[in-house]
Amino acid sequence: MLGIGLWALMLAGSGVVHCYLWIRLVRDTTGPRTTARRLATSGVVLSALLAPATRMLTPLFDPSDGGGGRFLAWPGYTLIGVLLYLLLALAVLELPRALLLRRWRRSAGQQAGPAPVRVPVTAAAGPEAATPPAPAAAEPAPDAPGEEGQRLLGRRLFLGRAVGTVAGVTALGTVGYGMSSALGDPLVRRVPVTLSKVNPRLSGLRIAVVSDIHLGPLLGRAHTERIVRMVNGLQADLVTIVGDLADGTASQLGPAARPLKALESRYGNFFVTGNHEYLYDGVEDWLDEMRNVGVRPLVNERVEIRHNGAHLDLAGVEDLAGEEFGRGPDLGRALGGRDLSRPVVLLAHQPVFADEAARHGVDLQLSGHTHGGQMFPLTAVTSLVNPVNSGLGRVEDTQVYVTNGAGFFGPPVRVGAPAEITLLELRSPLPV
Repeated sequence: MLGIGLWALMLAGSGVVHCYLWIRLVRDTTGPRTTARRLATSGVVLSALLAPATRMLTPLFDPSDGGGGRFLAWPGYTLIGVLLYLLLALAVLELPRALLLRRWRRSAGQQAGPAPVRVPVTAAAGPEAATPPAPAAAEPAPDAPGEEGQRLLGRRLFLGRAVGTVAGVTALGTVGYGMSSALGDPLVRRVPVTLSKVNPRLSGLRIAVVSDIHLGPLLGRAHTERIVRMVNGLQADLVTIVGDLADGTASQLGPAARPLKALESRYGNFFVTGNHEYLYDGVEDWLDEMRNVGVRPLVNERVEIRHNGAHLDLAGVEDLAGEEFGRGPDLGRALGGRDLSRPVVLLAHQPVFADEAARHGVDLQLSGHTHGGQMFPLTAVTSLVNPVNSGLGRVEDTQVYVTNGAGFFGPPVRVGAPAEITLLELRSPLPV
């Protein structure tokens, strides 16, 4: 659950963001003291409250398929996605907007021209002084005071509306595309992985990798059924679920996970915890739920997989988030006493654990957690903080495969990082 300090930070951040949005989308597009401005301001205030309230309050509601959490989660998280792309679009438009305004100001200054110079009349001696001056010839009247300023204000209003329209259309279009990607079927990726310790008899072993399913108020039982259907279609030898199964307790979301009982594989289905399993009370309940549906949790332990007379060690560790609760990963326990001639595949939710895996001689680590960034430009942020953000990479002598995940967290939007289910095929460097 979120702490009070984080709640305050979220509210303050939302206030700053919405002040900027009010300037660009309300002040720049409406006239002062108009009904349109009052209504638009009310909308901005509502948005400023709803965006953080979604993250703060949704966990307090029942996240199950029939629970009340969805009535806040759907509009709130969709709004957060729209806000992200509104900010991005407005930021991109800041420079051309500023350049155009500067050009208009210069043009207005040149059209106004220099102010007329008045020549003072001095007293003259003699009779001419008593003669009243002849009326001056009529001159063309200059523009009415403020006419150029009014023209500039009109242009500013037009520009503000144009910028707001472009940003709004861009944000809504991007979120619409992202929602169709997030809510559709995950992609199926087939990835060959060559490991030095895989001998020709073990070559061809297929491992289905699924992570970050995120069952909750936005994704329920139908989502699990779809994943099971797609995984079974891959005819994998092993099925691995690498954490972040759900955003709620087993009592709330266990029914949504029960279609996992229909998973089919040759040598078994396995699970390790992710950080979200520790956000709610009862991680042991989730481990029991997995056992009940025929998915074996690997809690800092390993199993031996025998394939065509050859052997593979499959190990799994608890997530790093468990350390706050006296749990967490113990790779020494998981790998202690193993045959070093065998290849070892490690299930560890977070890619950053690969440094530890490399020190223990792990051949291949399977991870999730990053979602591949889920929404551009967050893809760049997750790339900076993880040794591998998406796909197959390497940390020292350990290969690391990071899946984008089969679900999503927060906004039901994926842009630049589609959901996926992966089928890894182990290969030997030696000829078969």
